[in-house]
Amino acid sequence: MKKILFIVLITIFGCSKSDLQLITVDASDIHKQVASHNGHEAVLLNFWATTCSPCLEEFPMIVELSDAYKDKGIKVYFITTDWLDFEKEAITFLNKQGVKGISFIKEEGNDNNFINAISQEWSGTLPFTIVYDRHGNVSDYWEMKKDRFRFESAIIKAIGS
Repeated sequence: MKKILFIVLITIFGCSKSDLQLITVDASDIHKQVASHNGHEAVLLNFWATTCSPCLEEFPMIVELSDAYKDKGIKVYFITTDWLDFEKEAITFLNKQGVKGISFIKEEGNDNNFINAISQEWSGTLPFTIVYDRHGNVSDYWEMKKDRFRFESAIIKAIGS
């Protein structure tokens, strides 16, 4: 009986382990991550928060596009701007969305400095998406929720650069 219980517990906890890593970063860490893809693939960064309804509404579509284009030359990273107190909520949401690999949570500190270091064009409105081409150049960016066509067009343009 103990053996069966042990096997059941191992199965449950072994299978529930997430393939997600949520890493605390500042703006320079994000720029280094983008630079690590230079010459290889385009990068899409999506800044979001668990308290942002438009962020949560567009999120499943971004995950779908990430899956559809990952083998065509785009890497998608999600960066939550939640406070570290919301880390568990962010992880739960990312897992429910099927996000795997590395995602980021913004280091706490001066939000305006973070925003300006990411992009002078970003007012701080969420969601914010920025797309880099294969050479690390900003290819497109926008604030607020956008439709699939806008995302897909930006991805195709960045991959083709």
